[in-house]
Amino acid sequence: MKILTHTVKPKIPQSLAPLEEMAHNLWISWNFEAIMLFIRLEYDVWARSNQNPAKMLGMVPQERYDAMAADDSYLAALNAVYEKFQAYKSGQTWYKGKYEDSVAYFSMEYGMDASLPTYSGGLGILSGDHMKTSSDLGLPLVGVGLLYRQGYFKQYLNADGYQQEEYPENDWYNMPVRRCETAKGEPVKIAVEIAGEHIVAQVWEVKVGRSSLFLLDTNIDENAPANRLITATLYGGDKETRIRQEILLGIGGIRALRAVGVNPAVTHMNEGHAAFMCFERIRELMVERGFNFQQATQALWPTNIFTTHTPVPAGNERFGIDLIDKYFRGWSRELGIEWKSFLGLGRENPDDDSESFCMTILALKMSAYANGVAELHGVVSRRMWKGLWPGLTETEVPIGHVTNGVHSRTWISYTMLELMDRYFGPRFAEEPTNLEIWDRIDRISDEELWRTHERRRERMVGFARDRLRKQMRRMGVSEKGLVRADDALSPSILTISFARRFATYKRGNLLLTDPDRLLRLLSNKDRPVQIIFAGKAHPHDMPGKEIIRELVHFSRRDDVYGRIIFLEDYDMTMSRYMTSGSDVWLNTPRRPLEASGTSGMKAGMNGVLNCSVLDGWWAEGYDPELGWAIGKGEEYTDTDLQDEIESKALYDLLEREIVPTFYERGRDGLPRDWIRMMKNSIRETGKRFCTHRMLMEYTEAYYLPALENAQRLRADKYESAKAVAAYLDLVRNEWHAIAIEDLRTDARPVMERGDTVKVETRVRLGALKPEHVQVELYHGPVSSTGEIYDPVRLEMTPGVSQGGAYEYAVSVDCKVTGQHGYAVRVLPRHKDLVHPFLPGLVRWA
Repeated sequence: MKILTHTVKPKIPQSLAPLEEMAHNLWISWNFEAIMLFIRLEYDVWARSNQNPAKMLGMVPQERYDAMAADDSYLAALNAVYEKFQAYKSGQTWYKGKYEDSVAYFSMEYGMDASLPTYSGGLGILSGDHMKTSSDLGLPLVGVGLLYRQGYFKQYLNADGYQQEEYPENDWYNMPVRRCETAKGEPVKIAVEIAGEHIVAQVWEVKVGRSSLFLLDTNIDENAPANRLITATLYGGDKETRIRQEILLGIGGIRALRAVGVNPAVTHMNEGHAAFMCFERIRELMVERGFNFQQATQALWPTNIFTTHTPVPAGNERFGIDLIDKYFRGWSRELGIEWKSFLGLGRENPDDDSESFCMTILALKMSAYANGVAELHGVVSRRMWKGLWPGLTETEVPIGHVTNGVHSRTWISYTMLELMDRYFGPRFAEEPTNLEIWDRIDRISDEELWRTHERRRERMVGFARDRLRKQMRRMGVSEKGLVRADDALSPSILTISFARRFATYKRGNLLLTDPDRLLRLLSNKDRPVQIIFAGKAHPHDMPGKEIIRELVHFSRRDDVYGRIIFLEDYDMTMSRYMTSGSDVWLNTPRRPLEASGTSGMKAGMNGVLNCSVLDGWWAEGYDPELGWAIGKGEEYTDTDLQDEIESKALYDLLEREIVPTFYERGRDGLPRDWIRMMKNSIRETGKRFCTHRMLMEYTEAYYLPALENAQRLRADKYESAKAVAAYLDLVRNEWHAIAIEDLRTDARPVMERGDTVKVETRVRLGALKPEHVQVELYHGPVSSTGEIYDPVRLEMTPGVSQGGAYEYAVSVDCKVTGQHGYAVRVLPRHKDLVHPFLPGLVRWA
């Protein structure tokens, strides 16, 4: 059946036209005055649209438009907000535009706003905050992703408390996204060959303040029914669906940027899902410049950035060789490399034919810059992937860290923002990179801060009751039974929230290990406690679903009813209520399995106090003046023992510190010690864990160096890249011939501080010359296990050549007392290498 289609737009009076422009720019998602315009336009319609401004505009009756077009008060408010919007887009920014080139940021999901459901959890929320902050800073950054027809699933619970999933269809024509069009008004489309099939995708754009996010969509008539499903659901389907999605994201994403006129010089892969884009960039350069694979790789390696989020090997995307064969055998031929070499790009051990193809390994090998998302996660990542760099010490594995952050004006509640804007001054909004301004939190009186927080807790309880009532009604609870929802929770008692993905390592049921002890906390008449749980389990994670079911069953006990609730379908809207209205934010992962976690940052910025295991961001954010730590950062091999110890530690914290501190009030009824901790939390979390700090770090450590590399490579017409490729070809062929002989030192068994030690060695280089390598003395204190720690690297100076070997020497001053050790190693050296730590190119004495 052939169907002809057209799009119907609302007929908005000219004086209200700014509403449509702002409805299609997610700037409004972090500017509450703009949201108020839509609420004021028609509150009931706003609620029915699920807080979707773009959809709402098509639902407002024409008579209402006509009335508001004649309302001078509304028009004055509209014009004031629109002027602010225009000033934001054209104003001065932190980034001064040293480079005209752009950075392309690739992510599988983006959590921008409840009106755009293209996210599942923390990774997507981070990507969304990354985009918003790049707009604030004026960075030349564009986002790339997929437009999912059904997005991530909506969660609901059956009568037994077991998670069920449903996948509602997204109506993109009533969402803040616009289809890209050519100069002739035709949709922008790109094509990708996937396993011999011609797949077409159209490109959509999401405006994010000054920035743009481009999303690919295969749900169009040109594609066969099966191929239209490639962008059906986020993280849905089997491995074959996933590889097709990741081909479209990576390879199709590069082509989509070209099609809309964006030619990025630098690419940033947020997780390994987009790593296939490296092949497309290489293919383009091979065609454009006539390069071979090695030359093109060296031209692009200095411009690739990779961020890993997964602290466990099993969480990294891997594909069987049968799938890689099906989808990339032709690419191997097109790129001109042997099949085994192609597979080796995704393997830790390229010679292991039984090893699968790992997207994280591909991204690491193809990127000069790599990082984890917290200080501890950087340590874990270097430990996980050190096998890629045999011969390097763990601390030298080239994976750094940039600790995640959150976009403050998105996640701080509007009532708190009003308070901050009043006391912090206009620079708080106008200069988000001025992190010292958070110190002004002490200007806010204890009374005003506490009353603001109490209002937020009241709003959260009202929201929770409404959600609970809807849950119960859907389950078929009688009207009489629904009254219990109105008695659930209290707006005035200590409220603990646990809201996150229900994976088993996050231990959502840790508080249930001692039900009697928990019951005493909940039922204490003088110092009662209440707990809100929320979050989704992956559709295939049966143990995670069982944890949810266990919590729901416990919450239905008569002796705890109304003190513990589970809210279904956790999303960005619910998150805003919970991270601003709770008193304590609980986090109980098994260290070190939490890469970063950002919900605690949102809570901390709102003055909600964190109580968490020292994992992820809290390992570096914790201070006893702004929250509580469960344990002292221990790591266990016996998980049952860990659960027992840490659950008892959690109960102890609640009974001895958290509950007493909350309920200890002065004559004025204020918990002064609690408020002091709230202020500390707001100050330190705001300064250290906002995305403005995060993006400035990314810019200084990765974006600017990579942009400089791109500019340098283009300036010399990629001659330096060709030279590096030729150099590496020579070095890899000759590396086996390198031998370090006769390591000597004039050190006595006992030296005194101030003495000098001379270290000499002889190094055979085969066909290589001294200028091809750097010979280093690696020295430092020696531990009880015989390992050098806190090492210092000193370059050794080459001397005369004797019989094909070179003499090297260096002198070391004895500065620190204790036992010291010395080792010598050889690394590659080339002036155009970003760093010398290349897989397989380290030789120790």
